[in-house]
Amino acid sequence: MPYSDFTIQTLATYLHLTPQQVERLANRGKLPGRKVKGQWQFSRAEIHHWMENRIGLSGEEELQRVEGVLESHATLAQDEPVLSIAEMLPLEAITVELSARTGGSVIRSMVDLAAKTGTLWDAAKMVEAVRDREEMHPTALENGVALLHPRRPMPSILGEAILAFGRTVSGIPFGGGNLTDLFFLVCSTSDRGHLQTLARLSRIIGAPEVLDQLRAAVNAKEVHQILVDGEANLA
Repeated sequence: MPYSDFTIQTLATYLHLTPQQVERLANRGKLPGRKVKGQWQFSRAEIHHWMENRIGLSGEEELQRVEGVLESHATLAQDEPVLSIAEMLPLEAITVELSARTGGSVIRSMVDLAAKTGTLWDAAKMVEAVRDREEMHPTALENGVALLHPRRPMPSILGEAILAFGRTVSGIPFGGGNLTDLFFLVCSTSDRGHLQTLARLSRIIGAPEVLDQLRAAVNAKEVHQILVDGEANLA
């Protein structure tokens, strides 16, 4: 049952931990779960949100581990492989002239970029979902990058998983401690793909030279090549 709750045993397998480690984390309140008739159960959606939050706080080594866990699980489940960042980011979904000046206009503009590909079928619904996610917890990072996404994957309005990239002329307040000028919109069709894309993007933008290059790029082709090279350089 692919969408059933995790038990201690199945969650341990999924996270590549021992059952004892999972139980200890749960008992300490470090994992979202609940006891039913004395047995721990873990909602699949809540575990994915927990992993998403860990991605935002992780360094390179931990991000590699997260990607490895997700890839191993995909192999066992015989899932489709996650597309590369380069495959998910078409040129028409990239702009270095994002004219938005407010958080709300950034979200609308980024969704419009994604909709240009013809893969996103309901832009209004995506705008609402991304706005709700930002209100729950901002996705802006301290390095001036925001990884916009809805709270859950939205396969019903997507032909396939896609990314969009936009750069504002100057940084704007976007919920983080610093101004934000580089925006990615992550539109996924599965929880695993969503988490893996976030982890991989986080690794790419973790390199300061990549951010410098993105801020200096003059057109969509340059942005795309920078990200292609950044992904190729991952360990």
